[in-house]
Amino acid sequence: MNTFERIKSLAKKRHLSLSQVNDEANLGNRSIYNWKTKSPSINSLKKVAKVLHTSADYLLGTTDDPSPVAKDDKHPLIDITSDEPIYSYRGKPVPKEYLDVIRNLMNSDISKGKDR
Repeated sequence: MNTFERIKSLAKKRHLSLSQVNDEANLGNRSIYNWKTKSPSINSLKKVAKVLHTSADYLLGTTDDPSPVAKDDKHPLIDITSDEPIYSYRGKPVPKEYLDVIRNLMNSDISKGKDR
């Protein structure tokens, strides 16, 4: 199954037309239909993956798992459909829970600075 066929299949399962997916992903007129013969850009593919709640890897056929998260045995699940960048430390992704703690500490510190 190619990228276009995977998108079409998932759209059908989600009760969406390809036009609806195209519009929700804010793509150009009939962009998805052009992918029958052309390869999509990675940015366009990521937008479609987000609309269909899957991964770009699934749409490209590099995995048969349509789950929208990347799985890593050594790290918690990371939402790859999020618009938030994936932060890394020493080449490993920083888990969302760690980022939340860091944000809370920074917000606390910033709030204290406003009271001074």
